[in-house]
Amino acid sequence: MLTGTSIVEIEGLGPGPFAAMMLADLGAEVICVQRPEGPPLPGLPPRNLLDRGKRTIALDLKSPEDRVILNALIRRADALIEGFRPGVMERLSLGPTDCHALNPKLVYGRMTGWGQDGPRAREAGHDLNYIALSGALWYGSPPGEPPFTPPTLLGDIGGGALYLVAGILAGLLNAARSGSGTVVDAAIVDGSAHMMALLMSLQAGGLFQTTRGESLLDGPHWSRSYQCADGGFLSVQCLEPRFYAAFLALLNLTNDPDFARQMDPDTWPKASGRLTALFASQSRDHWTALFAGSDACVAPVLSPKEAANDPHLIARQTWVQTEGMLQPRAAPRFDGHATTPNPAPSRDQHRAEILADLGLA
Repeated sequence: MLTGTSIVEIEGLGPGPFAAMMLADLGAEVICVQRPEGPPLPGLPPRNLLDRGKRTIALDLKSPEDRVILNALIRRADALIEGFRPGVMERLSLGPTDCHALNPKLVYGRMTGWGQDGPRAREAGHDLNYIALSGALWYGSPPGEPPFTPPTLLGDIGGGALYLVAGILAGLLNAARSGSGTVVDAAIVDGSAHMMALLMSLQAGGLFQTTRGESLLDGPHWSRSYQCADGGFLSVQCLEPRFYAAFLALLNLTNDPDFARQMDPDTWPKASGRLTALFASQSRDHWTALFAGSDACVAPVLSPKEAANDPHLIARQTWVQTEGMLQPRAAPRFDGHATTPNPAPSRDQHRAEILADLGLA
């Protein structure tokens, strides 16, 4: 989809590299400008999964000689991605003003946690901090328990990388139409707050409450995960009445008064307790088999390795084992286009060919 689009990525951590990987998965030419001294985080492998499909070159951003190379890359790029704290790129004379002087059509993508301005803009932070402040973490555990630390997906990827990708794509469309570049300020605190619009839309109907455990998807016995006898877990989320009816029927609970009032919060604690005991009586495989093929909206909680062996995901070829690594295929999918990930390069692997492309060899 993005063949012919050129992206320069200034190497960073987490959401920026993920956004660049997704653009590479979609067919863009992504050149990752890496640090000569090594990866940004000690212990990262020499071939990073998030670099799949990219080309790599190591450049010292403070070196005059290497800046000639970087400037040449920027002149021919459609977009740039950087994930430093506000002001760092400006101090390197690589801020938006500097880069737009080289390339007026450049879409300049900035990935941060707190954003480019505001009282916290220059503070350190991580995924958990951003989603905590934005409101997105508030419903992240059962009532009475502290919100748990979710995988680094809700903030870094959901509220960060995916919003950066959307911003860059919108910027590219605008540049094609107007001939002018733009600056994309993708802040995780903004993106994770924006994702809350789905839940906030339930307020008008009284289905979304500030008190944890009392909202439509926050406290019900039919919207949570349960532990099974073998230590596995089962997810249940049968929101619509007909799906809830299918769920009860398979458990022989259709006429049980404890489960009769699906939307009554007063009944949720007792029903949750009974389901906790029930699901703990049999293995995860038992319950998975019972609900298989039904509309009860029940699914096992799988590890990535288990997910790769699930019949549905095997049929869709969602996971793939390449280069000794289990990794997900590209998403979303497009008719007639392959989703097999391209290899992850080693550091500085494409220096010679990139310099040749630029006429600097």
